[in-house]
Amino acid sequence: MGKAANLDTAELAKFESVAHQYWDAAGPLHTLHSLNPVRTAFIAARARLAGARVADVGCGGGLLCEALAQLGADVTGVDLSPAMIQVAQLHAAGLARAPEYRVQSAAALAATAPGSFDVVCCMELAEHVPDPAALVAELARLLRPGGALFISTINRTPQAFFGAIVAAEYLLRLVPRGTHEYARLIRPAELARAARAAGLELQAVTGLDYNPFTRRAHLGTRVDINYLAHFSQPEVAA
Repeated sequence: MGKAANLDTAELAKFESVAHQYWDAAGPLHTLHSLNPVRTAFIAARARLAGARVADVGCGGGLLCEALAQLGADVTGVDLSPAMIQVAQLHAAGLARAPEYRVQSAAALAATAPGSFDVVCCMELAEHVPDPAALVAELARLLRPGGALFISTINRTPQAFFGAIVAAEYLLRLVPRGTHEYARLIRPAELARAARAAGLELQAVTGLDYNPFTRRAHLGTRVDINYLAHFSQPEVAA
């Protein structure tokens, strides 16, 4: 598994407990199934995926990994939840282009394969680790020059407190209760600062809107709740 210091075992346990329901589109993680096509399209519009080496850090049961593999990418998915990785491997069994899955941390992957990936994705993980800035630095180490990093997370605003925690977890039950802690949420400026410190350049930040009644997601201009960020690793000067 390698180095796993940037890990909250209580947070990991939350996701271990629902791993068996990961691929249930009507289950406790059903919002991921609504968000995934939008996230995939955002990535595909900004990075060449056919033949690209892609790492999905915090891949869970493989929802994004499979979508990117279907677009021609060679995908490696890593997660520190053995249960999630087992679910991902079972679901991908028999696929013509199956992702490779490992129980591994971002730091361990970066130690063994630095600068190896054209695209790195990290969806809904940064708000669950003790040190998000360290995570961003590990993600940056995975990228080859010119590579693209995509991060999805939740803003730390009053709107996010009500929308992503009170409404989503307690009123509408879109995700299991206790999934998010307000103090762990990350403002876009904080994420951008961590990325700059890791040598990355910000390319875009966009809102990720979700309608709980229609269960449809789309990109939007508001970043006060969910948002997607695209960073790039600068090319090496000639």
